[in-house]
Amino acid sequence: MDAITASLTTFGVVALLASWVLLLIVAWQEDYAWGLCTLLLPPLSYLYALTRLDKAGQALLLAAAGWIMIWLA
Repeated sequence: MDAITASLTTFGVVALLASWVLLLIVAWQEDYAWGLCTLLLPPLSYLYALTRLDKAGQALLLAAAGWIMIWLA
């Protein structure tokens, strides 16, 4: 694995984790049940984000950037 691939993979995973943390914060502020679902079922948090683009749009963009970096690696 060369340096560029390793860097893109690392930054992509970090971006995905950061987006999940942002979604976790937004979900807990919105509702206790959504926060708990986001904590226990992380893929469900992205479904929540799609329904609440006004509050969680930045987290979705960060997740998309993370997936793009992983895909390019």
